[in-house]
Amino acid sequence: MDLKLKGRKAIVTGATRGIGLRIARQLSDEVWVVAREGQAVATDAPVARDPAEGLGPLAGIAAGLRAVRAERAFVTACDAPLLEPRFAEALHRLSLGRAGAIPRSEGHLVPTSAVYTTALAPVAEALLAAGRRRPRDLVERADLRVVEAAELRTVDPELHSLFDCDTPEAYREALRLAGL
Repeated sequence: MDLKLKGRKAIVTGATRGIGLRIARQLSDEVWVVAREGQAVATDAPVARDPAEGLGPLAGIAAGLRAVRAERAFVTACDAPLLEPRFAEALHRLSLGRAGAIPRSEGHLVPTSAVYTTALAPVAEALLAAGRRRPRDLVERADLRVVEAAELRTVDPELHSLFDCDTPEAYREALRLAGL
């Protein structure tokens, strides 16, 4: 299956190896890992450094967008083990002509599973410098297309790509959903 992702970039926020990095490599030929400054990283992927602890996902997104050489990047968190490549491709396609595309599921925007133009890096950095740490602050300032869950269900019917796996219970559920 040709997902037309060659030449596109992926950023994995908060991961150094494991499921997030493995999934990102299925999406793109160039993957960046974002890690906090000073954090030990065991990866063969290039690493962009998040400047300080406690700045949240916006700092990771900013660092990743600053590192990427392409015009747009798909950003995913390390705890999204069921990410469907068609989900990322759909967001990329839907982002064209805008500063990016961000899914909304159950009334919530999902900034760590979105496509952003790299031109947003300085916007995110300025927000951080002003003490604004929420990814929502970036969303409010950028011309992002909000993609409703219903539209993404055409490529990921159960929205498994948005499954957050950050507890032992969620990990067991991810294994079940994956049929393992």
